[in-house]
Amino acid sequence: MTAPSESEYVFGRHRPASHVVVHVSDPHFLAGGARLGGRYDVESTFARTLDAIRAVHPSPAAIVITGDLTDLGEPDAYRRLRAAVEPVAAELGTVVVWVAGNHDERPALREGLLDLAPTQEPVTGVWDLDGLRLIALDSSVPGWHHGDLDEAQLAWLAEVLREPAPHGTLLAMHHPPLPSHLPLFDILELRHQDEFADVIRGTDVRGILAGHLHYSSHGTFAGVPVSVSSATCYTMNVALPAADVNGMDAAQAFQLVHVHSDTITHTVVPVVDAPTGTYFSEAWLEKMARLGPDGRLEAFSRKR
Repeated sequence: MTAPSESEYVFGRHRPASHVVVHVSDPHFLAGGARLGGRYDVESTFARTLDAIRAVHPSPAAIVITGDLTDLGEPDAYRRLRAAVEPVAAELGTVVVWVAGNHDERPALREGLLDLAPTQEPVTGVWDLDGLRLIALDSSVPGWHHGDLDEAQLAWLAEVLREPAPHGTLLAMHHPPLPSHLPLFDILELRHQDEFADVIRGTDVRGILAGHLHYSSHGTFAGVPVSVSSATCYTMNVALPAADVNGMDAAQAFQLVHVHSDTITHTVVPVVDAPTGTYFSEAWLEKMARLGPDGRLEAFSRKR
């Protein structure tokens, strides 16, 4: 028997999510498969991430990768990343949304991933995911590592947002419009946040997906929830005093974004190889499904 998808089991007050989006960030690929900083095997950890993506959901609405796709903007690095991701997307029957980050180079990204002319034009786009609108913004600044959204891009965004989408809008960008408790990120923060807030406030934007920090973080901006996905290459060891935080080869993760009519959840998925229990299973779910609501409470909620 084919294993049912998560949506076939409804035991609580919420109906299944209308859309599930996979949110990945900061692969930092290098030409020739080189290790990042001579240390981090980014292709290996990314391959493990793709294996996890295959396992967690059979048909996500999109795989969104929020920037720093490569570390140096090398054409071969984009080729290697595309060769890794596109077969998985095809297998899952989904689309890939590439977002530019501060380590990317717009010309090589546009040519290597989008088959577009290699120009310095911002890498933006709009996707209709069965009524959920996803907008990719480009907060990269050619020649710099801080983030910004210029007047032209903000005007374009305002025009797109004039018409609401049936399930609302998600924005995907690299630099999060959030404070970081790490002083180093203040230098590289997103500029012109007030102007950005003026554009999205009161629109149908329901969430902002971002990266850049190499650790998971959540907050609000202009009344909109912001979710930062940790990196797949290396993460920041935030279990240290802020001044001492540096990178570590551990805790790589991505996020599952479940879109409901009244809320959106962001689940951090660790990319680890660890012993896992076997108590909960497809058979256990089927057993619960055969019981009524009261039976499920008696079987699972009552303290023994």
